[in-house]
Amino acid sequence: MESYLPIIVAFVMMFFAIPVPICLLAGTFLYFGVINPSLPVTSIIQNIVTQTMSTGMLAAPLFILAGSIMNYSGITGRLLDFCDCLLGHKEGGLAYINVLLSTLNGGMCGSATADAALQCKLLVPEMEKKGYPKAFSTAVTAASSLITPIIPPGVPLILYGIMTGVSVGKMWVAGYVPGFMLCAGMMIVCFIYAHKYHWKSGREKRATGKELFLAMLKSIWALLIPVFMIAGLRTGLFTATEAGTVLIILAIGIGIIYRSLTTKHFKPIMKDAFLSTANIMLIIVSACGFSMYLSWERIPQTMAAWMMSVSESKYMFLLLSQIIVFFLGMFLDGSALLLILTPILYPMAQSYGVDLVQFGMVFLVNLYCGCLTPPFGTLMYVTCNLTDVSIPDFCKYGWAFIFVMVLVCIIMAVFPAVPTFLPNLIYGA
Repeated sequence: MESYLPIIVAFVMMFFAIPVPICLLAGTFLYFGVINPSLPVTSIIQNIVTQTMSTGMLAAPLFILAGSIMNYSGITGRLLDFCDCLLGHKEGGLAYINVLLSTLNGGMCGSATADAALQCKLLVPEMEKKGYPKAFSTAVTAASSLITPIIPPGVPLILYGIMTGVSVGKMWVAGYVPGFMLCAGMMIVCFIYAHKYHWKSGREKRATGKELFLAMLKSIWALLIPVFMIAGLRTGLFTATEAGTVLIILAIGIGIIYRSLTTKHFKPIMKDAFLSTANIMLIIVSACGFSMYLSWERIPQTMAAWMMSVSESKYMFLLLSQIIVFFLGMFLDGSALLLILTPILYPMAQSYGVDLVQFGMVFLVNLYCGCLTPPFGTLMYVTCNLTDVSIPDFCKYGWAFIFVMVLVCIIMAVFPAVPTFLPNLIYGA
């Protein structure tokens, strides 16, 4: 029982709203300082620093900076015009646009919170003017923004790849099918609601072929970025870390082409990127220390042995592990859980013979599902605060989108080819 005390302490502290890095570091130093003081504190710190100095870790801050530049480079507005030309004329068109914009934005932004905050300002007021309930507009904005980290180059895909040794390129390619499944599922939900309540469309009539072509032409650079990134990785033109630098250069170039990026944007871009990077890197550093404790006590191996004694079925493992992930996601931040649970669960997945790409996609979609669920879903609170919607009103519409995410997780768990088909086709089995 003593060996599990740091985990208990860390989670209890999190429930009291203490910052996640402090909770993880408290658990780490409780173990190495009190329970098992076999290593000096300096060795632990050196170990943590060494783990974070790998070139792979550099990918996260580079993509965060690229996403920040994208937000100021005029890309979102042009993608919005393109989505409006495609779907704006349909009944419930603004709801479809909300989902499609998040899907397209995933290839640029990679941050669910940034996407949700942007669309709360951009689309929710417009949806309200057209007669959409503010609670529905908030729910669809929060739910669709969760597609963003699943579509490459989402930062969670990079972090999972680095922590498990899975090719980041494979994780990126694997994100497309689940991302588009979530997009289709959420559009079906929007279709059902729109036809039930007869919500107005955004445009009076369908866009002409010329309007659609011009809108696509204006946003072509943004639409081609994900294709270029995957092609560059597959052909060996650049590594995942170098891809971050390439994306920054492309983002600046697009901003200059669109004439929307100026020197006055430099300060807010760097500020946004610095704060986001500092937040993630603090969690990564503390999670590295916590992983040392888990490895030292062989907790993942012990849990794997226990679970295999309960059942040798990999499907039972997927079911039980994802129930735990879903439950914890109701209370804790998705990024923190990713870094805490990955070192525990991926060795167990290996023991059961589960493909790590398949497990990663099921794990990540389920993890971000928790961002919509009461009592502490982070995106639920972010969007509700921005739009001044109550949590019960949000949940009235949000449950349908949660159902879609859970259904996608079940499909990926039962049919491994769904997330692994594209990576195996491009990279080989």
